[in-house]
Amino acid sequence: MVATQIQARAVRDPNVLRAMRTVPRHAFVPIPQRAEAYADCPLPIGHEQTISQPYVVAFMTEALTLDPDSVVLEIGTGSGYQAAVCAEIAREVYSIEIVEPLAKSAAEVLADLGYDNVHVRAGDGYYGWPEHGPFDAIIGTAAAREVPPPLLEQLKPRGRMILPVESASGFQHLILLTKDDEGQVRREAVMPVRFVPMTGRDRQPR
Repeated sequence: MVATQIQARAVRDPNVLRAMRTVPRHAFVPIPQRAEAYADCPLPIGHEQTISQPYVVAFMTEALTLDPDSVVLEIGTGSGYQAAVCAEIAREVYSIEIVEPLAKSAAEVLADLGYDNVHVRAGDGYYGWPEHGPFDAIIGTAAAREVPPPLLEQLKPRGRMILPVESASGFQHLILLTKDDEGQVRREAVMPVRFVPMTGRDRQPR
């Protein structure tokens, strides 16, 4: 998987490659889908949610430029796989999942695998997790209609955020945001993608 799906597509960060080799992806996939756990595609995990394609997980993780001191916020725990990949590199990962049964099952799998530096709670990720911020990196795994302002506020200076954002026409792009020392934010569209939509506050009328 790593050689053909990830390294072959120019993911180079050795920490990310090590994490992708280390995390047992099959442990985060429902039993009926486990034969496809290492395939180059997203897979259903129930509750109309998916575990992302391995390459996309690696690409997004590399974009955050994590190191062993990083504290990460994840919006959309899902199965817990992306959190585990980040936790292989970062010091702490705080992950929020709006679907309570998924939050519970992901927390159980992560605990069983020994990821005691991942902290999962059920809630609306639009608002972030301010009591543990600001964060060095923020990653979103569901498509938002806009970048949630609370997440920008919780991103540290020199921090990086990556998440899928949906345009008015329905197309999605991964958006990479970087904040400088003065708090100014640079925004760059880096890849067209297709994620499940973010729910909760993000979908309410403006």
